[in-house]
Amino acid sequence: MVKVNPMQLEKNLNRVEYPVSKKNLIIYAEQTGVDEGILRVLKKLPNKQYETQAEVSQAIGESQ
Repeated sequence: MVKVNPMQLEKNLNRVEYPVSKKNLIIYAEQTGVDEGILRVLKKLPNKQYETQAEVSQAIGESQ
């Protein structure tokens, strides 16, 4: 699995409006052209509503 740099994640997701579902997070990532490695990691996250970017980061950390 790809290791995600927290700074890179923050830069790629800095304009996401929270709360956001996994589906809408992936749509945002695809539309804004985020790094392919980050997109792959986002697709493997649990299917739930994310309240903050920190929650997304935590879920990524738990999945790696």
